[in-house]
Amino acid sequence: MSVAGSYNCVTHTPMGDQISTFTVNPDGDSFTGTNSGQMGSMHVENGKVNGNTLTWQMNMTVPMPMTLDCTATVDGDTLSGTVTAGMFGSFPMEGVRA
Repeated sequence: MSVAGSYNCVTHTPMGDQISTFTVNPDGDSFTGTNSGQMGSMHVENGKVNGNTLTWQMNMTVPMPMTLDCTATVDGDTLSGTVTAGMFGSFPMEGVRA
């Protein structure tokens, strides 16, 4: 099954659960997309696809500027992974295909 699609996600952070819609638009071994939620929208940067594993970065601006390093695995209609926020550590992310 393709990793393409929109996923209704939640990232469990110290600031509470962050609900978002994560879109994945694959093109060979790379992908583009966005992650849109309560704190705005972030574009996927350096998106890579390796089988059913995704890796990417996002530049957060709210509540403070920071680069987020992300990885997730798509298994059928579910997505699970982590978002690493620099010195703040890594937070679990999970989602279901919309």
